[in-house]
Amino acid sequence: MKRTVILSMFIALCFVGTMIKLPSPTGTVALDALPAFLAASLLGPVPGAITGLLGHLMTAASAGFPLTLPIHLLIGVQMAVIVSIYGFLFKNVNRVLAVIIAILLNGIGAPAVLMLLPGFGAAFFAAMVLPLSIGSLINILLAYMVHLALEKSRAVIKVTSVMHSEQ
Repeated sequence: MKRTVILSMFIALCFVGTMIKLPSPTGTVALDALPAFLAASLLGPVPGAITGLLGHLMTAASAGFPLTLPIHLLIGVQMAVIVSIYGFLFKNVNRVLAVIIAILLNGIGAPAVLMLLPGFGAAFFAAMVLPLSIGSLINILLAYMVHLALEKSRAVIKVTSVMHSEQ
């Protein structure tokens, strides 16, 4: 039960982040990913992935799904994968490397994949790469800094012990 409540809180924070939009051609770049990256570093790759998927879908819904629902579902899956990679690298390899790889995957890799779809292409990539890279940088660096602050205050120990006590 506690795990569900904590995960729900991160998802709710994604909703709050959807209201803080960053300038982009589609209007779907926001601070919705910050809680997902934080959840991945605190709780692990799977809770982070769930939060990332739902966070993106909430932001896209608040903008009226400008790229269509199927495309935003694909982007949500991309977010889930990127956030889970971040969580894995953060917990098992190197935190700074996790930050760098996540920024590159989310800011450059995600729109590059969409270039392959009909109707997108190089113009879409060129329009999205800068705002998405800046948004990724802001979301991921803030999540990293919040994690460090929580760690310093020892709040991380409390959150992670609650999550692991129910397994």
